[in-house]
Amino acid sequence: MTTDKKVALVLGAGVATGGAVARRFAREGFIACMARRQGDKLAELVSQIEAEGGQAVGYSCDATQEDQVVALIEQIESEVGPIEMACYNAAVGVAHSILDFPAEDYERVWRINTFGAFLMGREVAKRMDERGRGTILFTGATSALRGKSHLAAFAGSKHALRALTESMARELFPRNIHVAHIIIDGPIDTPLIRRRMPQVFEERPADGVLNPDDIAETYWNIHCQPRSAWLSETTLRPWLEPW
Repeated sequence: MTTDKKVALVLGAGVATGGAVARRFAREGFIACMARRQGDKLAELVSQIEAEGGQAVGYSCDATQEDQVVALIEQIESEVGPIEMACYNAAVGVAHSILDFPAEDYERVWRINTFGAFLMGREVAKRMDERGRGTILFTGATSALRGKSHLAAFAGSKHALRALTESMARELFPRNIHVAHIIIDGPIDTPLIRRRMPQVFEERPADGVLNPDDIAETYWNIHCQPRSAWLSETTLRPWLEPW
């Protein structure tokens, strides 16, 4: 693996947004470094990127474990190349009444959705600050803007992610590091959402749900923005999504 190319890191890569972001940056010549808790599940995505002429590496990393995140960033920086763009896309949600919400579920959601983002953001920011450049992107959700019944953990963690992003942006913008929060407001076309919300795909046209590749295009465009007009937050939703 050459070390003179730029790296795009996606923590929380899978079949939807994370994988699409990795593929998009790989098409631009970036080495796509992708990580998830079970890295063996990235083999198909790595093969797909390579079949399209790109370079990709898959890693196993539990984003909630500080030592694993630190080791991941160190390994990529020393063995692959400088991380020019890092995207935190890991997320989980559970639904419980607040009356009997298990504390362990609340903490698990926060650790994956927020604490892991903090760990990745801190570690890549250190490297980017040394080089005086970089982009850090965080995938948000509707729950970053408002809470919903039974989703106290998800909403709380996504509110916190938004605050983390804003705090990082205010500190790092002047250091030439672009930090942005992308709110995904609507269903994404994934196998999981198709199983859970089949009526949405029956009632809407194909472009009535968020396409992962179209989401990834926004991530790429944010990375390419001139610093005279950086955005720190944007919202993506299908054209017919109520809001």
